[in-house]
Amino acid sequence: MKLKEVIGGTAQLIIKVAVFGFIITYIFRFATEAYDYGFRVFAEEPVSTGEGRTISVYVEDGDSPKDIGEMLQEKGLIRDANLFMIQELLSENHGKIQPGIYDLSTSMTAQEMLAVMGAEPETEEEDEE
Repeated sequence: MKLKEVIGGTAQLIIKVAVFGFIITYIFRFATEAYDYGFRVFAEEPVSTGEGRTISVYVEDGDSPKDIGEMLQEKGLIRDANLFMIQELLSENHGKIQPGIYDLSTSMTAQEMLAVMGAEPETEEEDEE
C-alpha cells in the first residue's frame, strides 16, 4: 500500500509541476508579445528606410481607420492594420482623416501618414480687389 501511495503522490507532483511550467511559459510568452505590440504602437519603424516607394492611396468618405489600415497593409505601406487602428485611436489626428488621394511613402511612419491624411485641406483665398 505504501508503494502505491508514493507512486501516486509522485505522479501528482509531476503533473502539477508540468501544468505550472506550462502556465508560466504561456504567461511569459503572452507578456512578451503584449509588451512588443504596445511598444510598436509608439515606436513602429517605417516599412523601408531611405527614400522608399511612393504609393498613391484613395481614402473615401466614410472609410473607417480599420478600412484604411487594411488598404495600407495591402499596398505595403504598413505591417499591421490592427496596429494602425490603435495608432490612429491614440494619435492627435484621431477622427480627422479626410477623404482624398494621398501620396504616401514606405519610408513614412504611421504617425506621419496620419498627419498627412489628417491635415486640413488648404483653401486658396482669392484676393478681392
